[in-house]
Amino acid sequence: MNLQISGHHVEVTPALHDYVENKLDPVINHFERVTGLTVILSVDKLKQKAEVTVHVPGRDIFVESVENDLYAAIDSMCDKLDRQVQKHKQKVSNHHRGDKVANHLAD
Repeated sequence: MNLQISGHHVEVTPALHDYVENKLDPVINHFERVTGLTVILSVDKLKQKAEVTVHVPGRDIFVESVENDLYAAIDSMCDKLDRQVQKHKQKVSNHHRGDKVANHLAD
């Protein structure tokens, strides 16, 4: 898995880098087929923005969050990402299960 963390108008400190990694670990553990993650942290006047793109086979999942605090934006982004990854995982598993049930009923 490839993790890239970059900052736009903000320096990504080692503490910030570790915080993002720790917050993304549970999300990655939900779905084992993650091939890459791209995280962009940015500051625009008083708004702090965190966005992530998760690369999984067949789809890219994009989530962004804007808050007054960068750590709050990262927390919100990870919560949204967790919901999206679980939703994608259910779609993939339901799709494959439907084929197995249809094949079993055809026999």
